[in-house]
Amino acid sequence: MNNLPPPIRVALVDDHGLCRRGLTELLTNRYGIEVVGATDSPVELDALLVDHHPDLVVMDLRMDPLSGLQLLDKIRKDGHDTPVVILTMSDTESDLASALRAGVRGYLLKDMAPDDVVDGIRRVAAGEMVVAPSMTMKMIGILQKGNTREDYQNSLRQLTEREREILELLANGSSNKAIARTLGISNDTVKQHVRHILNKLNLSSRVEAAVLFAVERNTQNRGN
Repeated sequence: MNNLPPPIRVALVDDHGLCRRGLTELLTNRYGIEVVGATDSPVELDALLVDHHPDLVVMDLRMDPLSGLQLLDKIRKDGHDTPVVILTMSDTESDLASALRAGVRGYLLKDMAPDDVVDGIRRVAAGEMVVAPSMTMKMIGILQKGNTREDYQNSLRQLTEREREILELLANGSSNKAIARTLGISNDTVKQHVRHILNKLNLSSRVEAAVLFAVERNTQNRGN
């Protein structure tokens, strides 16, 4: 009896044929990942989404005739809610901010190590939001804009003691399962707490919550 989990089914979008081919070969040779199609065409992407129902879409940011974010907007208006990972050469804060506002689940860079790209794709497929490590400081800058330290403190004061414990563990990179083991609670309870944390802080992802906590913690450390 085959008890192996189903493969992660990925659709690729890039307007450079060499990039499509290289990424297809990279992912196809990794256990547990299946590339259902690679294209540079918005029409073909729509067909891939309808016919193959991929678990996620990995797309470039700067493409013709539609940019990655324009294409994301199009597929959302067409009724597709497939998670999207941006894989790009752009490491600008403005592009990262635009992508986060558009609701992408991952922002990876093409100059990352191949294993790190694959790991990021796996993590997004598992429900996480992933940003390239080199973009972390830019993400902090995005979160800080328009907010004072008092704003952050007021938001964090909304959290219960347990929620703050979980947020600190998130900021340290712990998974839900690791948090459950550390605190002696169920994985479902951790998920519920994470949802409450995101709602109270008006954030959309655990990554943003972790960065927000890190900003406040680092600010406090500098003041001591």
